Amino acid sequence: MINNRNTILFIASSLDGYIATKDDSLEWLFKVDGEGDNGYSEFYDTVDTIVMGRRTYDWIIEKEMDQFPYKNKKCFVFSKSLKGSNEYVEFIDEDIRAFVEKQKQLDGGKIWIVGGGDLLLDFLKEQLIDEFIITIAPTLIGSGIPLFKEFDTEIELELIGLRRFNQFVELHYIVK
Repeated sequence: MINNRNTILFIASSLDGYIATKDDSLEWLFKVDGEGDNGYSEFYDTVDTIVMGRRTYDWIIEKEMDQFPYKNKKCFVFSKSLKGSNEYVEFIDEDIRAFVEKQKQLDGGKIWIVGGGDLLLDFLKEQLIDEFIITIAPTLIGSGIPLFKEFDTEIELELIGLRRFNQFVELHYIVK
């Protein structure tokens, strides 16, 4: 595999900018009529490394009933309390910039930042995201977990793609 190690945020959001309700529910997302898997499989095939925060990992374990969805990928979970690894993930607590620089030196596919909000904020502050693929659902949920937490860094993007999956719109940006 060639070295194509861009770090990518691939995520769905409500029109008003939330990725989940206050109680971590995604039910609003599954009520929207999409088209197939809304481009997920196509994207997933380009990824070989997945990065997530501890809260996202715990949510996946709880909601997926031990059917870990990323079994065939290298998965890293940033955690201050869990150490070592299990059959699916390696728990890490290291500098994000050093981690990303090390991963980008390896041959492989894209690096997907699955979530969550605190980890994403750290990636944004360090300007470590190369691409943003954000799928917008035509739903206003009013409050919840915001896609982007407040931060003091301006990041200029260039729109390189726009696709429609029935009621969803996918926006694909690269960092200028």
